[in-house]
Amino acid sequence: MGLYRLQVALPDRPGSLGAVASAIGFAGGDIRGLIVLRSENGRGIDDITIAVPGSDPTDLVNVLTAIGGVEVLSVTPIN
Repeated sequence: MGLYRLQVALPDRPGSLGAVASAIGFAGGDIRGLIVLRSENGRGIDDITIAVPGSDPTDLVNVLTAIGGVEVLSVTPIN
């Protein structure tokens, strides 16, 4: 499994983080850590460490960006 740190912006409202977590599971990912960095202008910015099958997080990023209002700001591999 590949390990990645994703910085994600999402709507700052109830259920948004749950939708992101469900999408990660749907894509076969396993959340290893989560830090809520800040909330500003109705958006939350979170740092999520995720293990994904294989070595390419593209499918996961596509699943997350398909959620309304969610934006993947960065993807960083963790060695």
